[in-house]
Amino acid sequence: MAEQSNFDIVVVGAGPAGLGFARAMQGSGQQIAIVEKLSESVLANPPEDGRDIALTHTSEALMRDYGMWARLDEGRIGTIRDAKVLNGTSAFALNFDARKAGADYLGRIVQNHEIRRTAYEVIKDDPHVSLLCEAEVATVATDAGGARVGLADGRRLHGNLLIAADSRFSGVRRKMGLAADSLDFGRVVIVCEMTHELPHEDTAFECFHYDQTLAILPMAGNVSSVVVTLPADRAEQVMAMSDAGFAADVAARFEGRLGAMHLSSPRHPYPLVAVLARRFVGHRFALVGDAAVGMHPVTAHGYNLGLSGASLLAAEIREALERGGDAGDARALKRYEAAHRRTVLPLYHGTNALVRLFTDDRPPARLLRGAALRLGTVVKPVHNRILNKLTEIEGHVRS
Repeated sequence: MAEQSNFDIVVVGAGPAGLGFARAMQGSGQQIAIVEKLSESVLANPPEDGRDIALTHTSEALMRDYGMWARLDEGRIGTIRDAKVLNGTSAFALNFDARKAGADYLGRIVQNHEIRRTAYEVIKDDPHVSLLCEAEVATVATDAGGARVGLADGRRLHGNLLIAADSRFSGVRRKMGLAADSLDFGRVVIVCEMTHELPHEDTAFECFHYDQTLAILPMAGNVSSVVVTLPADRAEQVMAMSDAGFAADVAARFEGRLGAMHLSSPRHPYPLVAVLARRFVGHRFALVGDAAVGMHPVTAHGYNLGLSGASLLAAEIREALERGGDAGDARALKRYEAAHRRTVLPLYHGTNALVRLFTDDRPPARLLRGAALRLGTVVKPVHNRILNKLTEIEGHVRS
């Protein structure tokens, strides 16, 4: 029989949420195992995946606290000072100005693979963290005695708490019997970076055209992150376009606002499926990151929710430890679930409703789209609430 290795916490998934949780637990004295399918060399130098992440002020603050921000190349960080939402061919735009939020900027833009790299770097030398790479989970179980994880190579792990951080399609969540609702939008996002002739002036655009959605996010210099959302049955055709043809199409759909545009990275397609777990915790078990909630990217809160949720869970566990409990304390897990769901549910359902409205091409929906944008401009409390959600996740991260 394989020997059992004992830890306090076993985390499955070394993505930004799983690694972020481990970093949030530094100094707690807890021994943490992180199980990951990828090799450690890939964690240390993640490949570019085309995704650029819009970070709220809260996420930036956490990344600074965790030492991640200092490991980024400041010269490659984009800044969003203003944001505009465009509706079809209408000349009307919903505008968000950082100054109205009392801030210098709405958010930052950082490449996803750079976030992954820094998340690894801040935990790799922690003597309380054991990275078990190129490992696959075969069995999981929890009971009064703790959490047990069996790996495919025969190794056995034991801890007081099991955490699933293994993507929105979490295998551990399924093995533990926690149900999740998924929403397949029948769409694909194509992401890339593009250079352009004219400056973006640190302005982000969300353009809801009637056949597809185009997001332009300002990176450093005359470079923008481009996200094209379109029906899945058209994705292959668009991916087959030449680089020049694709760039010209994006420039035309953006009505030449940035002048001539050129691809500066490969294009990457991703299917759009949102996922919400019906519960975020079980007996000595918790979900973080996309395993708890996998967001549609239109409101850019996926990574932000993952990092703040992981930080919130760590804070609750630390408090339980101070009271003499262990990492699997049921009251701590329940408090985490309640607080995280209070933040997640409005964002998740609100985002999905927004997407349904702005991808509906029927005439009544087109009228409602225009009315909704005007409401967001004319009614100041609505406008200010949206503006706040672009920059922060209120009252979510415990200090």
